[in-house]
Amino acid sequence: MVRKARIAVLVSGGGTNLQALIDAQKSGIISNGEITLVISNKAGAYALERAANAGIKTETVIKKDTPDFEGRLIELLEENGTDVIVLAGFMSILSERFTSHFEKRILNVHPSLIPSFCGEGFYGLRVHQAALDYGVKVTGATVHFVNEIPDGGQIIMQKAVEIQPGDTPETLQKRVMEQAEWIILPLSVEKVCKEITEG
Repeated sequence: MVRKARIAVLVSGGGTNLQALIDAQKSGIISNGEITLVISNKAGAYALERAANAGIKTETVIKKDTPDFEGRLIELLEENGTDVIVLAGFMSILSERFTSHFEKRILNVHPSLIPSFCGEGFYGLRVHQAALDYGVKVTGATVHFVNEIPDGGQIIMQKAVEIQPGDTPETLQKRVMEQAEWIILPLSVEKVCKEITEG
């Protein structure tokens, strides 16, 4: 039996990227890894329901109720034997203490072509609004390793998406998810899992 990399997904909301990963695992796009844990920093996040429906163990860690928030996350991830961590709409900036503990093992998907429209304050619809305000013709998504600098880690994969006339931040967000995020996130996770299991 070939060992699979153990994947933990950190979520805060609806979990559409988590669903893309669950689907990719079912379809065999992710074959060298297995999602074994989903942690939410928001109670009642719909992502937890998606995880439960897929038979994946879930945990909730609320920052304001947890004196050592990152310490608790590290503890849960270590207990799970986590190899790869995916931030899927995880709305909490992680410090160097956390990122250096899992160097080159934390992946994030950002809804623009880094280095455009990224860094502190650029998240959710704000990213798409900024792209439209600037008038760029092409945007997209980037999967990158996470370090202590927001959106500052090494890029793993990018995919471009064209901006259409009449786009709103909402229509653009949906297209970037469907045409870029949900494609390159599973592919990047598989790439990193393969490197870990074969390395």
